[in-house]
Amino acid sequence: MDWQKLRKRLTPSPFTLILLLAIAYIWFRPPAFVSDLAKPAPEVVFQTMDGKQVSLESLRGKVVLVNFWATWCPYCLKEMPAIEAFYHDYQGKDFTVLALSTDNSEQDVRNYLKDRHYTFPIAMSEGSSTLFGEVKQIPTSFIIDKHGVIRHKVSGQVYYGRIKELVEPLLEQK
Repeated sequence: MDWQKLRKRLTPSPFTLILLLAIAYIWFRPPAFVSDLAKPAPEVVFQTMDGKQVSLESLRGKVVLVNFWATWCPYCLKEMPAIEAFYHDYQGKDFTVLALSTDNSEQDVRNYLKDRHYTFPIAMSEGSSTLFGEVKQIPTSFIIDKHGVIRHKVSGQVYYGRIKELVEPLLEQK
């Protein structure tokens, strides 16, 4: 067997290599589209999985990341560790997270969370996505400023750097 011919035959062309790299990039970090908004956050109350009542009104004075997700959504599950890491690093800096599951079954969410140690508040969305505007896909996140105004909508998977880029300027506002 001629190893040189075999190696040449198995070596991808530059186009194929670029295409494979682009597919890998999109798979591991799919694009998220950010829309700038300036509308009041809805007045809504949620019961978290640990039984506490949380209203968006009670979170005034903090920047809030409201994340719509589901246990069956692979991009949602990939972004949860990044949200947890950001929450851990910024929760003492007037920042919090409220993750709202769009799953039909609360038990599915509890089963998913059982072996994971997320410390941010998680609740069922119970149709609240319509109160925020159009949530056509998940994951979708909204970033609310300290005054209760929705400033950003992120359609797609967020990652630590993107959250930081959107949240830090809002933390500096009075």
